[in-house]
Amino acid sequence: MSEDRAIVAQAVPDRNQELDTLQEHVESALQRAREKGADGAQVTASVQSGLEVNVRLGEVETLEHTRDRALTVRVYLGQRAGSASSGDLDPASILACVDRAVDIARYTEADPCNGLPDAERQAREFPDLDLWHPQPLDVAAAIGRAQEIEAAGRADERISNSEGASVSTALGMSLFGDSLGFRGRASGTRFGQSCVLIAGQGDKMQRDYWYDTRRRLADVEDPAVTGREAARRTC
Repeated sequence: MSEDRAIVAQAVPDRNQELDTLQEHVESALQRAREKGADGAQVTASVQSGLEVNVRLGEVETLEHTRDRALTVRVYLGQRAGSASSGDLDPASILACVDRAVDIARYTEADPCNGLPDAERQAREFPDLDLWHPQPLDVAAAIGRAQEIEAAGRADERISNSEGASVSTALGMSLFGDSLGFRGRASGTRFGQSCVLIAGQGDKMQRDYWYDTRRRLADVEDPAVTGREAARRTC
């Protein structure tokens, strides 16, 4: 575990660069849909990454780094629709994904409700919702935070056991585009922590929990607060 604790969570990506790359994938998919004869198409490309640490009775149970990429395509042949998705953003995989969506559309029933929205009803202005606050959290810090949460909860003498405490970080970016020219970008971060405790008296037991999740790490409540609140709710 000493080596694991030295690992640093994935470096904070360059948001604009990542979104530009996602847009390139979306443009490639839309172009392929046109070449395959689609009357309309919608494409979403996304990337997500994160870290999650779970501690129980003071010991690390699980430690997970994640990095996922995905692309989803929906095409329209008249009022027939077909969808396909891929977890591989390699150019060849994107083209194959579009081809699968078109093949599916050819064999589906027409639905008068299928189709793209009216172009004039699509958004043109995109307010900043203040959702992006990336901050690296290394493994050692995440483990220490989870241990502090659980210790604060177990400090209550009425707590007889613990199902553990967890600390997680996540960030995601996505780009949506359609053949009408709409391009929408989204990005966000999330930091969370939780604790699940068990209180026992005689042959009776009660289980409860508490958690907190925020967009900014600095806004997440103090670890001791989460542990004590989990204990209070359990008891």
